[in-house]
Amino acid sequence: MKMTIKSGDSVVVIAGKDKGKTGKVTAVYAEENKVLVENVNIVSKHQKPRSQQDKGGIFKRPAPIEASNVMVVCPVCSKATRVGHKEVDGKKFRACKKCGASLDKEFVKATKKEAKKTIKASELKGASLKAASSEEKPAKKTAKTSEAKQTTKKSTTTKTATTKTTAKTTKTATASEKTAAKPAAKKTTKKSTAEAKETK
Repeated sequence: MKMTIKSGDSVVVIAGKDKGKTGKVTAVYAEENKVLVENVNIVSKHQKPRSQQDKGGIFKRPAPIEASNVMVVCPVCSKATRVGHKEVDGKKFRACKKCGASLDKEFVKATKKEAKKTIKASELKGASLKAASSEEKPAKKTAKTSEAKQTTKKSTTTKTATTKTTAKTTKTATASEKTAAKPAAKKTTKKSTAEAKETK
């Protein structure tokens, strides 16, 4: 009998004493239509020591359960689903009936690799765009710095011009003060000489 459940699948128990438990399928018995799921249908086994080195006792281990009592859990949508079949590029694989994702590990790995490749390609595109934008930014910065240099040169020239004009105005002011002081000095000397003559 063909089984839709394979070893390595994660399954959920839908009937029996362990209903609701989830686990991984460790073995498949297709002739008996049973599966062995870890931590499900735990039974006690009494074992005798077969040699002096062996220890006997009661051991607990999982027992096989009916395959119809479990449902496969989809690794993509994380829901219990029935198993469907799809064919891509001449290869058949098991698919989730709810989301259509592959349940076979080989196809899951292939899809993951493709997804990683697309992610890397998008990252490379993003990096190239960032590099292009970073190249544009220094050009903008250099333009800004050249503009700043020009403005500083203009400000320095205006400062020097203003200092020159202030120096000229101060020189003219001192010259006018000197010229105004000279006639006053002449007048005082004339007065002093006239007064000296009168006294004589």
